[in-house]
This record gives sequence, structure tokens and C-alpha cells, in this order.
Amino acid sequence: MDVDGASIPRAQVALGGDPDKHQSEFLTGRRRYMQQFNELYYQRLQTLKPFVQHHAQNKWGHQGRKQPIQLTPKVLNVEGPEPTYIIGSVFIDSPAKPSTLEQVEKTHWISEPEAPGKYRVDGEAVYLEDESGRIRLVGKAIDDATLASGVVAAVMGSETADGSFEVVDMCFAGMPAQPARAFDDSQDKFVALVSGLGATAEQPVTLEMQLLAEFLAGSVGDQRRGAQIVQTVVLGSTMRLTAPPLGHTEDARANDRAPAQQLVRAVDAYLADIAATMPLTLLPGGGDPADVSLPQQPLPPSLFAQCHAFSGFRTRTNPAYFEIDGTLVLGTSGQNVDDLWHYARRGETPCQLAAQTLQWRHVAPTAPDTLWCYPFTEHDPFVVRTAPHVYAVGNQRAFDVGAAEGTDGQLTRLIMVPAFAQTQSIVLLNLRSLECSLVRIDAL
Repeated sequence: MDVDGASIPRAQVALGGDPDKHQSEFLTGRRRYMQQFNELYYQRLQTLKPFVQHHAQNKWGHQGRKQPIQLTPKVLNVEGPEPTYIIGSVFIDSPAKPSTLEQVEKTHWISEPEAPGKYRVDGEAVYLEDESGRIRLVGKAIDDATLASGVVAAVMGSETADGSFEVVDMCFAGMPAQPARAFDDSQDKFVALVSGLGATAEQPVTLEMQLLAEFLAGSVGDQRRGAQIVQTVVLGSTMRLTAPPLGHTEDARANDRAPAQQLVRAVDAYLADIAATMPLTLLPGGGDPADVSLPQQPLPPSLFAQCHAFSGFRTRTNPAYFEIDGTLVLGTSGQNVDDLWHYARRGETPCQLAAQTLQWRHVAPTAPDTLWCYPFTEHDPFVVRTAPHVYAVGNQRAFDVGAAEGTDGQLTRLIMVPAFAQTQSIVLLNLRSLECSLVRIDAL
């Protein structure tokens, strides 16, 4: 497919001096799965506990209160009805929650797990854990809270007669510091946020995908606006690879790689047409030729020989941080927010759940409990150490925007990017104002 460039000169954008400076946290190198996941939980708790304690001290322990609430250092040291607060990791034990290990065993690591329903149901038990043990949390504050397994929290309350902990209030780590945004305010520049192209072996490039490439090149639609698009970011699920059937390797269907190879070549050629007109950043996602456990590693360069002929083409991890024209972006393919939806009890939207992850200071708290991830032992890369200016979540059912605000003036634009294959829509992000607009490609 050939795409002609627009006659109007395209605006330029700064990609950041070191393209890999935000990448190292999520790179794993050669993966080994012999280690246990308890080290990941330990690293998460040790990293976030000081921030949680700081917020808890300001909220409940300051001297301005008539009766400052004191911290009980270990959850198993709670005694009696005297109000106190404790810090630990939330664990939700629910009969509706799937077992990640059982999913791996049943699927042999060849496909993603089946989509379940809600995890928080009647009969669940919510616990707070630290290195000393666990204590059950009860009370209306817990029943009404937006919570998920793996969240590090401080809970304030007192012990009940049966040894549980009745919670009356809670707090989290809060958003981390945010760097100043150095951007060009002299003109409007747009980033095209795309997700869920869903190319298949049967139809690698649909008519809507062709129109999308022509729109990005400025060949269709408003050419002046097209010339203001300075970069395209694809937030995963570019392909929809079919998992091979279970069975012996002698099965001809399991060994027939030709359809997948043809699909990859077609997608490479398609993306190269876009990369020829502007910088293109590609994240892996569900259905792509990548390990399904987070953080998904950059798609191999060998798959995109045509794309790599252009210096502006870059493959990234999922999740990934990257900088565009002085704006720090955190992008995901959406699995982290999709998994949190299963814990939502009050009709929280994906945008609200994404905002909550920043308040928890953790992108994927449900990993590894109900979200597949790599068993890190030295650190937890999903801890949010710097508040992004933009948090883009791909492969959502509908477009939505919002904002997450921190206690020290941090402000992050939240963008739910709809899956293109289902909606034929993309999002344009204005780098000057961080305002967003939805573009329906099928309506051009």
C-alpha cells in the first residue's frame, strides 16, 4: 500500500535526547521463571510503605488532632479496641477469582486466559498482609472502597472481638513527584494514539486501516490538521494471532507458520508506510507475537525490517514510558486496567480505575495475583516513580478522558484509547494543551 505525503509541511517534534532513558525499568533480558513471586510483593511493600506512612501520618497522626492515631508496626501486633493504623498489602480472597497458576497449567502458556466476570462478590474476604502475617479487614469502608489485590495501603480502625480489624478510613501512597513540562507552546502539535488494529491472517489490512494510514499521511480529511500530527503511538494489539491447537508437534496445523509470517510481513509493510511520514512508537499487546506476561518486551526488530529502515520507528515495552516534545507519557495496552475492572464494585469506569492506579502509585497492582507478570526479585518495575503528564490506556471499549490530581499539584491527563478494529476510531492528543479529540476514520 502506498501513501502519498501531504502537500503541507509536517510539524516537527522532539523525541527526547536518550530514547531508552525511560525504558530500562521494564526490560527483563532473558526470562527465567524459577524464582518465587513473594519477592515481588516484598519489594513492592518495602518501596511504597514509606510513602503510605507519610500520608497516613499527615492524615491521622499529626499533633493538630485531639487524639493522634499511632502506627502499629506489624499487622499481627494489633490488640484491643484502641484506634490505630496499620500498613500492608491488600489481598482479596474470593470464590470468583481465578487462579493464575491453573490458567497457565490449562493453556500451556500459548494463549491468554479466559475473561472472567467480577472478582468481588458475596463470600469474599479482604486481608492486609505484611511480613508478620495477615489480618482480616471488615467494615463499610472496606465494602465501599475501590480496592484490588496487591495494593499497598494504610487502614485506620481497631480490632474487633473476633480478631478482625474494623476499618473506618484508609489512605495510599499518592502520586509521586512530577517533572516540569518543557513543551513548544507556539503551535498546536498532535500525537495520534491508536490501539487494537487487530490485523488478522485472513484480512491483514482492512479498508479502515488503509484510510487511517492515509489520514495520518494527510492524504484524506483535513490536510492542515494532518500536517500537525507529529507522531503516532500504537498501544498494542496490532495483530490478532491465532493460538496453535493443543496436541503433538506432528500436528500439521501446529507447524504451519506461513499464515502468521504473512500477517507479520503485511503489518510491517503497513506500519512502514506510516513510519515513512512521521515517528512511530509501537507497544506490544494481546494478540501480538509477544510473551503475554507483563511487562511485555519490545517486539523483535526482525519482525519489522521495513519499519526499522526509518529512524523514527521504535518498539517499546508494555507498559512503557516515553517522552514526546517534553511531555512524559505512560502508555499501556490496557491489560492492567482491564483486570482492575473485575475488582470494581461501584461501576467505576476504566478512566477512574486508571486514575486510582496513580493514587496507589502502582500501574499493575493485581500482578501477579490475577494478572500474569514476570517474577521480579530485585525491584517492582510497576511502581510509579514519576508522575507522567499523560497516561494513555489502549484497547478500551470506548473513548474517555479524565485527570488525576496529586496533593502537590501533580496533574496527569488520562486517555482511554478505543480499540480501532471495533470502533474505527483514534485519539488526537494536543501536546500544547493536552486536550483530546476523537477521530472516526469511517466518517472521514
